Amino acid sequence: MAVQMEFSMKRVLAIILGGGAGTRLYPLTKRRAKPAVPLAGKYRLIDIPVSNCINSEIHNIYVLTQFNSASLNRHIARTYTFPGLTGGFVEVLAAQQTPENPNWFQGTADAVRQYLWLLADWDVDEYLILSGDHLYRMDYRLFVQRHRDTGADVTLSVLPVEEKAASGFGLLKVDGTGRVTDFREKPTGDALRDMRVDTTRYGLTIEEAHRKPYIASMGIYVFKRQVLIDLLQQMADATDFGKEIIPAAARSHLVQTYLFNGYWEDIGTIGSFYEANLALTQQPQPPFSFYDENAPIYTRPRYLPPSKILSSTITESIISEGCILKECQVHRSVLGVRSRVESGCVIDHSLLMGADYYQDSAQRSQLRLQHKIPIGIGANSVIRRAIVDKNACIGRDVKIINKDNVEESNREDQGFYIRSGVVVIIKNAVIPDGTII
Repeated sequence: MAVQMEFSMKRVLAIILGGGAGTRLYPLTKRRAKPAVPLAGKYRLIDIPVSNCINSEIHNIYVLTQFNSASLNRHIARTYTFPGLTGGFVEVLAAQQTPENPNWFQGTADAVRQYLWLLADWDVDEYLILSGDHLYRMDYRLFVQRHRDTGADVTLSVLPVEEKAASGFGLLKVDGTGRVTDFREKPTGDALRDMRVDTTRYGLTIEEAHRKPYIASMGIYVFKRQVLIDLLQQMADATDFGKEIIPAAARSHLVQTYLFNGYWEDIGTIGSFYEANLALTQQPQPPFSFYDENAPIYTRPRYLPPSKILSSTITESIISEGCILKECQVHRSVLGVRSRVESGCVIDHSLLMGADYYQDSAQRSQLRLQHKIPIGIGANSVIRRAIVDKNACIGRDVKIINKDNVEESNREDQGFYIRSGVVVIIKNAVIPDGTII
């Protein structure tokens, strides 16, 4: 069966939805597409679904996006060229205006529809539709096998969720065979309560079922090839999978479910992005681990030197390669590649994305002589509950601590935003010596 399944995965084409402008992740998406946002110090969001595909023997992968795709293109071109992808590809399909369709992508379904002319040329059995901003590890072979075993037209990957999170999902009900009988996108009030189900039938304990009485769509789908083509063509005005295509398919087609009960996090907002990154430092066991030899997460090989840590105190943190830390304290934080932290600094519950390049000692000294600030965190600065984007130049004696406990603020002219109480220093920002945020 394993050999047969592995071979049959060649009949699957993966389509990763890169999302829109990424407004909920702004300002991290100011200069990059949402799938290109850095994750866990050295990865990017797109590495998660692409790696899941490669580990599942699915090697033909398209990524649909339309905003700031230059860095995403560059990352994919530099990353997914290794021998394991022989005969396959990872390719970005950016939105484009044509005589037949002068509009940009209007939603997830519309993005796929606009490229049907290309996708329909593939001689495959299924299209696997994935999202570009989720953190999880899944063997899609099991997902596709469930789809084939049930003879479904469409299969949704689902997970049990708690009441407080349920209204943010598409919720569904199923019959005794697992067939979807009702699907509602982000219901509230009475409509939400009406979607409660007995989740013990999915293998949850009575206690777990009481805590998670809803079954939610993860926004991950397997479609029979012709079913997807027909739905998109027949519903020409439908722009979104969750709001329109899936509810309609549940009424007219055999729509089945595949239960995923592992760690899964939608990191589409600054708050969830911040929490998901810091959760990686949890002890003794983080909810998601990159330390799985059987299902590695791939990313661009940078060939950086080891990190250098001089007389510093590091607790419950992730330090990426190529960093230089001098006589500082780092607690419950994630430091990205080429991060530089000078003496006397305190980094606490923060995410530093690092830098795209190095400045040597001579360059840094010259910048100081010119009363300019080098890349990195200057001496005696304190950073708490913050995200510092790449190439930021933080001066000496700076305090990024959200001193007024502000929840939301736009200070782009000063180099930062505040989202959900988290201070976000924008990419390439310069924060002068002695600044207090």
